[in-house]
Amino acid sequence: MSIGAWTFLLVGASFALYIGVAIWSRARSTADFFVASGDVPPVLNGMATAADWMSAASFISMAGLISFMGYDGSVYLMGWTGGYVLLALLVAPYLRKFGQFTVPDFVGDRYESRVARVVAVGCAIFISFTYVAGQMRGVGIVFSRFLDVEIETGVVVGMAIVFFYAVLGGMKGITYTQVAQYCVLIFSYLVPAIFISILMTGHVVPQIGFGSTLSDGSGVALLDRLDQLSTELGFVAFTQGTKSTLDVFFITAALMVGTAGLPHVIVRFYTVNRVSAARSSAGWALVFIAILYTTAPAVAAFARTNLLQTVPGRPYAELPEWVHNWNRIGLIDFEDHDGDGVVRYVGPAGEGRNELTIDRDIMVLANPEIADLPAWVVGLVAAGALAAALSTAAGLLLVISSAVAHDLLKKSFRPDISEGAELLAARIAAGVAVVVAGYFGIRPPGFVAQVVAFAFGLAAASIFPAVTLGIFSKKMNAPGAIAGMLAGIGFTAAYIIYFKFVAPATNTPEHWLFGISPEGIGTLGMVLNFVVAYAVAARTSPPSAHSLDLVERVRSP
Repeated sequence: MSIGAWTFLLVGASFALYIGVAIWSRARSTADFFVASGDVPPVLNGMATAADWMSAASFISMAGLISFMGYDGSVYLMGWTGGYVLLALLVAPYLRKFGQFTVPDFVGDRYESRVARVVAVGCAIFISFTYVAGQMRGVGIVFSRFLDVEIETGVVVGMAIVFFYAVLGGMKGITYTQVAQYCVLIFSYLVPAIFISILMTGHVVPQIGFGSTLSDGSGVALLDRLDQLSTELGFVAFTQGTKSTLDVFFITAALMVGTAGLPHVIVRFYTVNRVSAARSSAGWALVFIAILYTTAPAVAAFARTNLLQTVPGRPYAELPEWVHNWNRIGLIDFEDHDGDGVVRYVGPAGEGRNELTIDRDIMVLANPEIADLPAWVVGLVAAGALAAALSTAAGLLLVISSAVAHDLLKKSFRPDISEGAELLAARIAAGVAVVVAGYFGIRPPGFVAQVVAFAFGLAAASIFPAVTLGIFSKKMNAPGAIAGMLAGIGFTAAYIIYFKFVAPATNTPEHWLFGISPEGIGTLGMVLNFVVAYAVAARTSPPSAHSLDLVERVRSP
């Protein structure tokens, strides 16, 4: 069968599985809708958390980033996985001890302030929409390439699927659907990686193949060959870093702290029945995440090596079919500067004119085609990419719907609302959020991992300080928490918007504040949040006795 036929078959089968699971586990109460009634087993919750968190950025874009950035791409590996250590130790058990449904719930009750709750809701919604933009872009890319439809059509189909199981099943439906999606995405990621590792190095395990010699009889290590190919073409060596140490630190810290502050990840720890189960869930999630994250560098190296060995120096008309397929949808662009029809790259020592521009988001999706793997493997990767994007999109949409229905209506403006009306409001909010997310998928503000990195920075600068101070500081009060959140998210968002959208021409190290890139500015935003929060708290009334009792209860074993 053709690639298109295999893709239709495997994507259709996976969608049928998700819909079936959603119908079986549909929500029948607000507890089902918001926290799956708090009785999800830790192993399954860890698997669902991994799927919720390993978005299109992890599946589609991270290996692409590493493939293009080389050593510098390691910040995403260190930051995103390291964040789970913070999450397991500093956040998850305490919020589970607190109970309730959402992060704004904790902020509102801990600081005894409706304003604090509303600010936390605003931060959660802003972060979630920033994050979901990357997921819907991933959906559009997969559909447009492998199902041969317009990106707009692909996004609409993805919206319909997410709407069905998010609105019908709520957190309960999403949780068990995400378990199925994790199985699909990890299988889809590992199969081509194993195939290519065997072909290139003779090793079944990609992580071992990554550090091994090539099986072509040359005796050259994979990374040495990749460095050689890169430098011969004028690129920086794959294993050589170019970012400043300060920027690497700030990006890694923003991703780590942002992981522990993402509302759609934190809410997963309300779905287990006790504190020990929350810790166990975080541990299992880290195991399931590590399977993909330790494979990603190998996938990146395999893809880039094959790319550099097969494309440069050849006539464009004679390049493999996959190049022309991706060119047709605009994700590969060939500009023949010298008019000879041959693909060339003139590095920094020459004219600096690259004739072939490849969107980094396609590297994982195109990897099986670059390595000339069977058509069914290509279709399998497409199904896995959709699973990754849709699982995270569903979790984010639930955060948005619960923030509107539970935190704004039930806890802020309509405390007398019935359970049925609250559930209806949550479903309506989820439906509206799906439409907005679809718009971002059609008109994305950047490539997948870039947009997601911004969401982590925003979470680091706003929600993480408010939550950790609420747990560990008895001096922190509502005015301090509110001022800190507003200062942190305002500064971080303004910095990102300025350099990425207002004045992108100035988005260079010499123009950045202290040399910190927009991807890492969330760390500085977090520091600003802490400083402003403590400064305001020191000049305003201390927390009430009830608030201090809540801190003691949450922190007690």
